[in-house]
Amino acid sequence: MSNQIRANSILPAHREDIELHTADGVTLVGELARPLDRDPVATVICLHPLPTHGGMMDSHVFRKAAWRLPALAGLAVLRFNTRGTSSVRGTSGGTFASGVDERFDVAAAIEYAEFADLPNLWLLGWSFGTDLTLMYGLEPAVTGAILLSPPLRFSRPEHLAAWAADGKPVTALIPEFDDYLRPPEAAERFAAIPQAEVVPVPGAKHLWVGDAEKVLDAVVQRVAPAVPTPLPQTWDGPIETGDMNAYANRTVAAFADVEVPTPLKD
Repeated sequence: MSNQIRANSILPAHREDIELHTADGVTLVGELARPLDRDPVATVICLHPLPTHGGMMDSHVFRKAAWRLPALAGLAVLRFNTRGTSSVRGTSGGTFASGVDERFDVAAAIEYAEFADLPNLWLLGWSFGTDLTLMYGLEPAVTGAILLSPPLRFSRPEHLAAWAADGKPVTALIPEFDDYLRPPEAAERFAAIPQAEVVPVPGAKHLWVGDAEKVLDAVVQRVAPAVPTPLPQTWDGPIETGDMNAYANRTVAAFADVEVPTPLKD
């Protein structure tokens, strides 16, 4: 019998809690989800939004990616909490460093994926995670990058120039009503990376509420183009149900009065 895939649906996969160990001695908590019955065709490494504003490895698009994409698209999904960040999985060591020491976190995630022999590594950054991707993700093992709601707040022109010179694929999904960078300005800013694909998403907002399926389809189209999209909305098999109440205190409203951190000055 076909079951409808809902926001809290968890499809079958091999899931394991993992730890990442950074070069500066911090232990980060995470999870690796892989297809249950086959080798993955590609790997998505998720870099989450600002932890000072509720961002974590369980932010809803990443949660849905890990719950669905191993079964629906044959992808491995690696999620983790950057330093000082908490989720149901636990709290990573260290403290939030305004995008500076997080360079070690990004390196540890890529290194873990390499040692695990995961194929075709793509970075999937969201908001603050897009800045981490642009600043620290241009590593030989990385195939390319997908950026969700990039604010271009911490990254600098020299980071864009490095991606331009390297030539690796970059896709930026830009919500029509983004809080920080909307499609016209995004087209101007990302012109610095000639190979960058800027994709305006009509009606979408920075947090992609109600648009997670569009994001997941866009991710699969780029990292696993042989997989048909749009992805199925039903599943012929067992489905578990995730606990949505675990995230009730991490809503945008809870951080309405919290100042957004600025990049540290040199």
